[in-house]
Amino acid sequence: MYIHIGEDVLVRARDIVAIIDKETVLASEYAKEHKEHREESVVNLAKGSYKSVVVTTEKIYFSPLSSGTLKKRSHKSSVHEF
Repeated sequence: MYIHIGEDVLVRARDIVAIIDKETVLASEYAKEHKEHREESVVNLAKGSYKSVVVTTEKIYFSPLSSGTLKKRSHKSSVHEF
């Protein structure tokens, strides 16, 4: 299954490690440090302020969609892998 995370980007559900809301990321020293170490793999999909962070096995995406919206999309089975 694929999940739309913003700006026409689809990510395989099985590749998602975590979906984190913005407040949690801003409050966590570990998240800030991890982001700095993987700076080359950070993709900002938000044209303005981001609402959540999607961590995958390959990249970190700053999404304009809320973590609640992404969670709901992850539970839908409308798009299947082939």
